[in-house]
Amino acid sequence: MLVLRTLVLEPLHGYAIAKAIGHLSNGAFEIEFGSLYPALKRLELKGWISAKWETTEHKRPARVYRLTAAGRQQLAEERAKWKDLVAAIATVMGEA
Repeated sequence: MLVLRTLVLEPLHGYAIAKAIGHLSNGAFEIEFGSLYPALKRLELKGWISAKWETTEHKRPARVYRLTAAGRQQLAEERAKWKDLVAAIATVMGEA
């Protein structure tokens, strides 16, 4: 869900995705590259993102990832599930 949310903003290469998630979470999430790249591959295989080799702003080749229409739909579904989960936890926790 975090990768899909990050790619709503703009297409990014893997390193930039990890940094964006860290930034957007105010440092709460530090994404390990050993976890990120397999996740990106899974998202690509599901058709939720696409990837293309491009030259970065530093003139280096990198795979740049983009959110697909199916990925946007999946993100909407994940957001709805997240809201339901948060509401359920809030109900269970109640007022202290």
